[in-house]
Amino acid sequence: MYKTLEVLGPEHEFSVVNDELEALPIVDKIIKDFHGRVVNFVEQPRFTFGKELQLHVMEFKPNAPFRTPVEFEETMQEGVLTIQDFLQRRFHARLLGTGMHPLLELDETGIWPHRHRQIYEAYSKIFNLKRHGWLNIQSFHLNLPYSNEESGILVNNTLANICPYLSAISASSPIYEGRLGDEVDNRLYFYTQNQREIPSVTGDVIPEYISSFNEYKANIMGKYSDDLAKAGADKLILNKEWVNSRGVIFRFDRKAIEIRIMDEQECVKSDVALSCFIRAVLRGLMNQDPEFLPHTVLVQDLNAIVMNGLSASVHHPHGGTARRVCEYYYNVALWNATADEKKYLPIIQRRIECGNLSEILRERVEKKSQTTDLREAIVDIYSELAENLARNQPYF
Repeated sequence: MYKTLEVLGPEHEFSVVNDELEALPIVDKIIKDFHGRVVNFVEQPRFTFGKELQLHVMEFKPNAPFRTPVEFEETMQEGVLTIQDFLQRRFHARLLGTGMHPLLELDETGIWPHRHRQIYEAYSKIFNLKRHGWLNIQSFHLNLPYSNEESGILVNNTLANICPYLSAISASSPIYEGRLGDEVDNRLYFYTQNQREIPSVTGDVIPEYISSFNEYKANIMGKYSDDLAKAGADKLILNKEWVNSRGVIFRFDRKAIEIRIMDEQECVKSDVALSCFIRAVLRGLMNQDPEFLPHTVLVQDLNAIVMNGLSASVHHPHGGTARRVCEYYYNVALWNATADEKKYLPIIQRRIECGNLSEILRERVEKKSQTTDLREAIVDIYSELAENLARNQPYF
């Protein structure tokens, strides 16, 4: 097993789209054409790609976690280019990042109907899956290892304390259904609502502070499992650690903590930058006596940031706005980053200074829509983002 924070384990989610950016619910067809039969995941020498809940979304992940951010970038971009080339040749399609598809109407996609569909069917008995919080969200997950219970608890609690402010940097979902949403982070807003039938599954999105694994398993996993059972949920989703939908969860099966709070970014390099930032901040905070804010304050700050992004007013002692807090965490990251990590931190610095991707996209689309209709403006700007993904170039 790995030492605490030793490696980076990413999971990326990208939409499959045509030249007009229409979502194509054909992931099963793509897998069959590529692999010869429909399977959940196709393993290549260094990366694996496959299905998500939504038929228009593909997941990419490495075959083993990365020891360096450079290896991370090279491997996952290899995955993007491999599938991008295949999509263009066989389906005249391409991949698109960001936290939500900007044009998708919910009846234009579907739920994975093949192996493992029983899990989605189990969810559908309890939750309404025909919502944006299920059918139109794309997140970037980062898995970080812990070496023992003590370090795992410290990583969880430290992440809980910085979780709201990660959203201020990673928000990339200003638009859905062809219109500008009310929030800066619309994906995260819908994510907070998608399992409201059983509130204990998502909690407050911000994970609770814990003092032991037994406490976590009893008070968090036990609580949502009991609530699901009372609602008549299938055994397939009872007592499962991955059912927990907080922004940070334990993956005991791989001795890691999985961070789910972030929107997918526009390219792999930006995902790497987020990963380097998070790990360097954790490294710095875990080497001192962390200042843990009350859980209720963190939840208030998250809700403000989901709505207002970097300009949100917050209660963190290091700044009255989310931008000021992020500047503080950036300095922590800079002081505690490795040489390899420091190469990626300027991307985060620019996001903090100039706006997260959601804020930039909203501004660009609004400006362009002054000279054309809104849908055309969205297609033009997001087509640039598709090119940025292919070229692995951050969008500023």
